[in-house]
Amino acid sequence: MADIAEVAGQLIGEGGQFEVVTTTEIDGRPMKVYKDRLPNLRFVSEVFGAAHGDKEFVVHGEERTTYAEFLGEVNALSAWLAGQGVGKGDRVAVLSQNNPQWCASFWATVDMGAILVGLNGWWNADEIVYGLNHSGARVLVADAKRFERLAPHLAEVPAVEHVVLIDAEPSAFASSTDGVDAPPTVAGYRDAVRFGSAEGPGFPDTEIAESDPAVIFYTSGTTGRPKGAISTHGNMIANLQNTVFTLTLSAMANSAAAGAAAGGQPVSLLTSPLFHVSGCHSTLVVGFMGGMKLVIPEGRFDPEKVFQLIEAEGVQIWATVPTMIWRATEHPARHDHDLSTITSVAFGGSPSADELQRRIRETFPNVRSTSNAYGLTESSSVATILSGGSAVDKVDSVGRPMPVVDIAIADPTGTHLGPGQTGEVLIRGPIIMAGYWDNPEATANTIRDGWLHTGDVGHLDDDGYLFITDRAKDMLIRGGENVYCVEIENRLVEHPEIADAAVVGVPHPELGEEVKAVLEVTDGATITDDEVRAWVAETLAAFKVPTYVERRHEKLPRNASGKLLKNVLRGEGHVSFAETM
Repeated sequence: MADIAEVAGQLIGEGGQFEVVTTTEIDGRPMKVYKDRLPNLRFVSEVFGAAHGDKEFVVHGEERTTYAEFLGEVNALSAWLAGQGVGKGDRVAVLSQNNPQWCASFWATVDMGAILVGLNGWWNADEIVYGLNHSGARVLVADAKRFERLAPHLAEVPAVEHVVLIDAEPSAFASSTDGVDAPPTVAGYRDAVRFGSAEGPGFPDTEIAESDPAVIFYTSGTTGRPKGAISTHGNMIANLQNTVFTLTLSAMANSAAAGAAAGGQPVSLLTSPLFHVSGCHSTLVVGFMGGMKLVIPEGRFDPEKVFQLIEAEGVQIWATVPTMIWRATEHPARHDHDLSTITSVAFGGSPSADELQRRIRETFPNVRSTSNAYGLTESSSVATILSGGSAVDKVDSVGRPMPVVDIAIADPTGTHLGPGQTGEVLIRGPIIMAGYWDNPEATANTIRDGWLHTGDVGHLDDDGYLFITDRAKDMLIRGGENVYCVEIENRLVEHPEIADAAVVGVPHPELGEEVKAVLEVTDGATITDDEVRAWVAETLAAFKVPTYVERRHEKLPRNASGKLLKNVLRGEGHVSFAETM
């Protein structure tokens, strides 16, 4: 195996394939970028996607689509959207499970310079209405299961002019527009593509700059409603080229792995939701450029169905969240299938444990590399990556920064700290979002002097590896989904029998954490656990509903400034004199 640092230096050095230079063109501050960076996402479609021709691109159930067929559908959908008056900067929302139509809607939207709004498929009606209204989406592409949640509330989303149903006939929801002033038109997805195809469309020719917004993905906020993080074309291209650099580095440093992978078309399993940056930015976009075959399971995640797909399609690459890896490596049927084709497993969201590494290799015997990544919606996916031998040597780390990414650790005053010192993790580079949609205050609080303030706490070691040790934000992670506690607490205290509420995480071997609500109830309160859960579920997604409920009649512990002492509620500390001053 070649020296990985030496190979990396050759790749990013002067004249290298991934030469890194410094520019002030993006935000006026010095920033590292790739010298030869792609201009926008449509370039990926026109040049790379089109070159893959008759290779299979997406497999979903009985549906198998080649690159050529997929791009024909993408261009037809772009033409249909243009026919409805959608232009550059307009928003097209998608509310659906992972499927080929989600993928095509993404490319059709960004190729014409419009903005794709990825709505969380687990949101309830109230959250969906908020996302549509906040983004100002003019078009909604949805599957029937999720559109059913919205249909009774169409009058509450007046900006939506057109609805495209992926897997249902418009007649199935005809009554939904009754009584709605200026109701949206409702079309079937296949009809929209057919009408667009009649235009004989090629690629759109809208001018697209790297600073133009490409997507809005929502991330729950520490206060109030979710915030819409804007990834530009430049952000997503930087993430794409970061990923290609990592794959190239791995292949050059490990010639055995490269030789084994050179035999045919790479096959990747897509299980991360497409409304997350890991699914869209780092799997869909990367796979499309690289000529991969993406295998998308149908329905909810089921380890045994995933095993069947791996076996049937010869899947080699699986990038997902730790929860799914744990479920797969603990499933009793894991040895009943031939999983030998898997050579690479990647996961993000938490440092990897020795036990998880062991289980991966025990379940997938030919895995040559595992990798863990760290990033946020606001960083357009991956900021650091741990791969190769370091995945074993520094198992508690989330790796080193990508070539065009800077990582710093800061104290509360913003002063940058040295190796081994703990503080807030800051990220800088061309992957950092343009800001939050229609929320300049939150943008200014999060991006300061070009640095993204993550709210995560950690340190860098002497070799530049990042270790995440805590979260400064009041947040837990359940099954790969960020859950901001205050959002649930605000809902709980709206109930007349709940005087105060605190939400904390309870460790769970597969999900990472589960939601626990600690309640101060009013005198004479009769509210049950199920009623607490139902109250939360009325306005928030199911993954935010408390699994555990604890009641107290005494005041919840707070310090002198009114902040809940959650370490006490978790049983990790006590109320000190200093905290109550």
